[in-house]
Amino acid sequence: MSSPFSGSARPGPGAPSLPTPPSGWPIGSYATYEEAQRAVDHLADNDFPVQEVTIVGVDLMLVERVTGRLNWARVLGGGAASGAWFGLFVGFIMGLFSAQGAWFGPVLVGLGAGVVFGMIFAAVGYASTRGRRDFSSASQLVAGRYDVLAQPSHAEQGRDLLARLAMRPPPSQQ
Repeated sequence: MSSPFSGSARPGPGAPSLPTPPSGWPIGSYATYEEAQRAVDHLADNDFPVQEVTIVGVDLMLVERVTGRLNWARVLGGGAASGAWFGLFVGFIMGLFSAQGAWFGPVLVGLGAGVVFGMIFAAVGYASTRGRRDFSSASQLVAGRYDVLAQPSHAEQGRDLLARLAMRPPPSQQ
């Protein structure tokens, strides 16, 4: 299964190596990526040459959802937690190369140093905003609609298959 954001380090046969506009004729348009994915899956199940299909997100929007308010306690706690994980990792690696049975000390030192440095870096970052961004958020790139395109030689067949899919109820109602 692939993600809409995943990609290969090397393009496959026929895939452009530089960003290029998509080619093909529209054979379906959907409100959600899940619906477009279902349509392409239906095409694949019916032996359609899906290697000639492209899902295109149209009317892109960057959506930033606010997840909470930031204050010094939350910033320092988050910095301590992320520093602790990194410190544990470094301490564990150092412990692997220490004398037999002496791994506990490096892990504790790594944990302590990670917490301290994590809090310092988080405090410096938060203080540098000077109260202009006292909230945390998560960003997501979404599209207003998702068009499924197929190469002209297979567009009519693809439209016919997707028309049959539209006649069936969605999987949640079956």
